[in-house]
Amino acid sequence: MTESTPPSPAPSSPSEPQPVDGNPYAQPAADAPPAPDATATATAAPAPAPAPAPVAGGNPFAAQPGAVPPPFPAAPRQGNLVLGLLTALVVALVTAGIYGGIVGATEYEIGYAAVGVGLLVGFAAGKVGGANPVLPVVSAVLALGAVYLGQIIGIGIIMADIAGVSATEIFSEHLDLITEGWSEEADALTFVFLGIGAFAAFSGAKKGAA
Repeated sequence: MTESTPPSPAPSSPSEPQPVDGNPYAQPAADAPPAPDATATATAAPAPAPAPAPVAGGNPFAAQPGAVPPPFPAAPRQGNLVLGLLTALVVALVTAGIYGGIVGATEYEIGYAAVGVGLLVGFAAGKVGGANPVLPVVSAVLALGAVYLGQIIGIGIIMADIAGVSATEIFSEHLDLITEGWSEEADALTFVFLGIGAFAAFSGAKKGAA
């Protein structure tokens, strides 16, 4: 009679419980911790962040390698003072004639026109003469004279229309009457316009030189 051999046990899968202390029939303890997952242990921990580079010389405000230094502020533009003064004088005479024509045609003193006279005189002086501190002051004085001269021209045109003569005759023969008429007609608003023109010229000279 042939002796039969008992069948060998099938290999256990990783998920099945393993024998305890070599006994295939023993059961694992209830409070035993579960076996660690192979996929969890295979995952590597994240690498720590690299430490910041040391500051040059230990100074946190020192310039780092490769940093672009801030640009230096531009120096104020230098111009020709004499040419700036001559330009302001010419512009003052031209704007005085235009302002006088407006006053003579409308028979009103217009504040915006006085502002325009001052701005043009000052801006032209600053644009040509540069940032010289003399120019804003001289521009204010020239604008003051330009507004006054414009008012005189306007009064002369009005008087010439009333008298029925030419403006040239009025200015050449009766200039004293024109200045007397300006003194009689001048009020607080007249001097306000003079101040506005001077202030506008002072500001315009600084803007022109910027």
